[in-house]
Amino acid sequence: MKLNSVPRLVLSACFVGALMAPATSSALDLDKLNPLNLFSGKKDDKKAPTAEEKASQDAAADAMLRDAHTAASTGSEGKAQSIYKDIVSKYPFSDAAGEAQFSYAVLVRKNGKLEDAFDAFQKLIKDHRQSPRFADAIEQQFSIAEEAKGGKKQTSMLLIPMKVDASKTVEMYRTVIKNAPYGRYAPLAQFAIGEVFQDQNEKSKSTTAFQDVVDNYPNTPQAAEAQFRVGAITSTASRKTQDASNLVTARDALETYRTTHPTGERMNEVETELNKNKEVSAQKSYAVAEFYAKSGKPKAAAIYYNDAIKYGTPEAALKAREKLAALAAAHGEELKKNTDVDQADYTPAAAVNLKTRDEYAGPPAPELAAAGRKPKMRVERDEFKPIPVQEPELPTRGNNGTAPGMLVPPTSSPTEGRELLPIPPAPSNMTPPTLAPPTAPGSLPVPPKPEEQKPALPK
Repeated sequence: MKLNSVPRLVLSACFVGALMAPATSSALDLDKLNPLNLFSGKKDDKKAPTAEEKASQDAAADAMLRDAHTAASTGSEGKAQSIYKDIVSKYPFSDAAGEAQFSYAVLVRKNGKLEDAFDAFQKLIKDHRQSPRFADAIEQQFSIAEEAKGGKKQTSMLLIPMKVDASKTVEMYRTVIKNAPYGRYAPLAQFAIGEVFQDQNEKSKSTTAFQDVVDNYPNTPQAAEAQFRVGAITSTASRKTQDASNLVTARDALETYRTTHPTGERMNEVETELNKNKEVSAQKSYAVAEFYAKSGKPKAAAIYYNDAIKYGTPEAALKAREKLAALAAAHGEELKKNTDVDQADYTPAAAVNLKTRDEYAGPPAPELAAAGRKPKMRVERDEFKPIPVQEPELPTRGNNGTAPGMLVPPTSSPTEGRELLPIPPAPSNMTPPTLAPPTAPGSLPVPPKPEEQKPALPK
């Protein structure tokens, strides 16, 4: 029997015995069944201490921290590192844990182990974000990345060469940005990434990194220099390759720098690079125009001759203008500008009949498109008359009276011009009728008293 099969038999016997135990037994203790801690992915999660426990841990951690500082100051750096690690391991919730981790990382960096020191500072940033040493740890990380990018470390009067891979250096800078994306060292780290790629002659990655500085940190001093680097790198690449897109990218970047930083310290270099860019653009446009002219394509040749005139020097522009004049003389009708472009219907010939179908859902025909346009304000004079300010007099009706169906009475009286009979005067012996006195509500009316008959006078 092989020796390596013994632990498997022991574990199998333990698990079988556990399964055969009676149901009334207590719950299975897997830790006791697995004394060797095999196949265990369980981690010791440390719980936060109570107030009393924390006070006790702070006192013990402070005492250990003093011993570690004393050992470091007397030259016993190995002993100091061991004590610092014990503080972080035993008392991770103490106030001294962050200070111990920072001091440990400083000693590791002092010994020249940059990558290990960077990781030690990262542990402080990750596990002790409330520590007063948080900002100092980020500063130390950026300084380590700068040393790694330079490839040399200065100790006293000596320069010690170091070998740190460029990808590892870029990773360090990106970690600094991730730890504090809006901190002091974030734009510096992003700019340094562009410089690392520029040193590696990786044009695309370097321009992307510098453009991220411009986009993410536009108000920093690094943004102006990054904008110039984008234009300078692409301008240099345009002179080495046949890719015309580099000329456009470089021209746009340099023009942006000139617009946004008119008093920048790179203005003289920007003007020089722009002049070089225009010369190269004119040369390439002239060469392309010559190719199309020889290929029997005068329209394309005319376009590139115009570009050569636009970007070239006065001598180059004069030469291109002479070529364009000769081309226009030979192909006048073909180069004549079409004035009916705006009114032309660009519908393909195979799709002309589709517009008459009911299920057609494409753009409207030119007539419908013209009918659907919004009206424009008139700017020329016409015969349009404004509404008068004073209303005219309304017509009057005659004196014939109200006609059938009229709702408004006539302006004149219907009896005008007719003779009326005189109204007789009222007799003097008539007395006004007497009114009945008012009655109370709910009572019967009281009839008036009969008139008393006066005795007749003797004649």
